[in-house]
Amino acid sequence: MTMSAFPWLIAAGAVPLLGAVLIAALPSRSAALARPIALIASVGTLGVVVAMALQFQVGGPRYQFVSSYQWIPQFGVSLSFGVDGIGLAMVALTAALMPFVLLASWRDASDGPGMRGPKAFFGLALVLQAMVIWVFSALDVFVFYVLFEAMLVPAYLLIGRFGGAQRSYAAMKFLLYSLFGGLVMLAALIGLYVGAQKLTGSGTFDLQTLTSLSLNPGLQNLLFLGFFLAFAIKAPLWPLHTWLPDAAAEATPGTAVLLVALMDKVGTFGMIRYCLQLFPDASRTFSFTICVLAVISIIYGALLAIGQTDMMRLIAFTSVSHFGFIIIGIFAFTTQGQTGSVFYMVAHGFSTAALFLIAGMLIARGRSRNIADFGGVFSVAPLLAGFTLIAGLSGLALPGLASFPGEFLVLVGSYLRYPALAIIATVAIVLSAVYILWLYQRVATGEPRGSVTAAFGELRGREVMAMASIVAVLIGLGLYPQVLTRTIEPAVASTLTRVGVGDPEPVVNNAAKTLQKSPAGGDAQ
Repeated sequence: MTMSAFPWLIAAGAVPLLGAVLIAALPSRSAALARPIALIASVGTLGVVVAMALQFQVGGPRYQFVSSYQWIPQFGVSLSFGVDGIGLAMVALTAALMPFVLLASWRDASDGPGMRGPKAFFGLALVLQAMVIWVFSALDVFVFYVLFEAMLVPAYLLIGRFGGAQRSYAAMKFLLYSLFGGLVMLAALIGLYVGAQKLTGSGTFDLQTLTSLSLNPGLQNLLFLGFFLAFAIKAPLWPLHTWLPDAAAEATPGTAVLLVALMDKVGTFGMIRYCLQLFPDASRTFSFTICVLAVISIIYGALLAIGQTDMMRLIAFTSVSHFGFIIIGIFAFTTQGQTGSVFYMVAHGFSTAALFLIAGMLIARGRSRNIADFGGVFSVAPLLAGFTLIAGLSGLALPGLASFPGEFLVLVGSYLRYPALAIIATVAIVLSAVYILWLYQRVATGEPRGSVTAAFGELRGREVMAMASIVAVLIGLGLYPQVLTRTIEPAVASTLTRVGVGDPEPVVNNAAKTLQKSPAGGDAQ
């Protein structure tokens, strides 16, 4: 770990935070200026992250761009931030998605004053972005926990103040689930501090110090479960997923993207960064059980997506299925599986963003969320229908689009460790084709249905810009995944070394061994 001369990660979070402050300072009569200020702040954040990423040394120190400042020295707490290849990928996802989300959400808030106006919506979105960036880069476990809990506030307000008729219920359900997981994690955090204090003589929350300790296996199991429960709720993993369909369905499309494409990744990221590295023995103990739950999530989410009539709920249930793929890849403990999981996290972020934003454009034009009310969109808005098809095909992991490399690596890596579970998970590929193609067929093909589709207009310039940019990323990552995998792989290798597992040896059956021998009994040349 090397200290950075410039606090890149602090700056990456400070830029959107400064934008939120400027928006809050706007007088009510100038509330509409919140939109361009938010867009400028998000583009500025992306610029900072790109400049930082260009300096990342693949194969260099694990944690780079490190900045550390004492905060509560009596308890060993410091404001420490840094990223490895995995953290950099997630910070880049957060920075890259926000400008497109803001462009597509330009009219998600009314121009009136108060907590439902553009000042509130765009200001809260920027605050949430800053917190997510710092969550992905925190190197102090206490700081991570504080940010993990604090980001619930802007998310709760975004769901509860904007969106559908049941938004208050959905926001409260989201908050209660998340707070419960956070409280359990807090108890585990205290236990971790006490355990470290007994081993070192002084308590600490420094991640690198904690990962060098060998905690008692029984204590590891308890602490692992405390952290994992919080992350499983956030991810979300079956059966702790039930808050997600309500929150995503009632939120605005832009808020749904922030929830599912960014915030939920904190759960799977936390499993890699904290569960595996802090509690390696416990991770191995519970790995098979977690993989079973992940396979249930994969199949369960896909089946429920097929049965949905609400467009937003369908996309939410597809994400439950996709997160199952990510989690089984993490706990299969193979290089392919974990590399695929991190790649899938990034690809899923863009794919789900495309689906939610397309759904929002359809709903805004048709004034309905019911899939059965649509039809014939291709004949009245071919560009919108085309983007719908590309977003759907990426969601079902079509080769050439971003989700395919990640899903393929996850299945290969999982098969090496748990062949039966990987084969069952593969069934979901067929199910995903059913719900995606069914959605596209009902919405885009055939004749326009009644007044809903007949009143459609084609995409506007800012909507085309947002969707074309996301589609370009989906195609780019699908055709050239090495740009991401080569950054991820060193961090994955380091994580697996800490867990104490290696890739399984290939199994060669007796028939294959026989074929390798020459007729005379010597080795074949």
